[in-house]
Amino acid sequence: MQRICLFPGTFDPITLGHVDIIDRSLPLFDKVVVGIGLNASKTPMFSAEQRLQWVQDIYKDEPKVEGTIYEGLTIEYCKVIGAKFIIRGIRYVSDFEYEKTIADANRTLDKSIETIFLTGEPKYTSVASTIVRDIIRNGGDASLFLPKEVYSTLKPQ
Repeated sequence: MQRICLFPGTFDPITLGHVDIIDRSLPLFDKVVVGIGLNASKTPMFSAEQRLQWVQDIYKDEPKVEGTIYEGLTIEYCKVIGAKFIIRGIRYVSDFEYEKTIADANRTLDKSIETIFLTGEPKYTSVASTIVRDIIRNGGDASLFLPKEVYSTLKPQ
């Protein structure tokens, strides 16, 4: 049986912090599905298709990584793709508190799917998509926070 994990998020845009978590989860799983969740309560800066293309470009030479777009409950999407694990990145204690609440709810919905937390590399703790979007909107240099595959596609705002 393949060990499949889902790394869910909005990835708006995918940052070096996200890439760090994906890269570090590769030795743990046979397949890492980067799931771009469509969230009705969020208005993304970039289309889901653009975000998916970035994942595909970044991991074009890594067959263990697959990008996808999904809607609805993450735990239900895990069942669709056969994932028994959800991977989440933690930067701060506040991230853990929020993520643990979601993990507890998911465990209540399906005890067979486990959430695994990976702490981010310290050099990426300040990298948040919200901050990166603000830098991009205001014409700042976001290259320090983004994979080259993402940064090279950004047009000056």
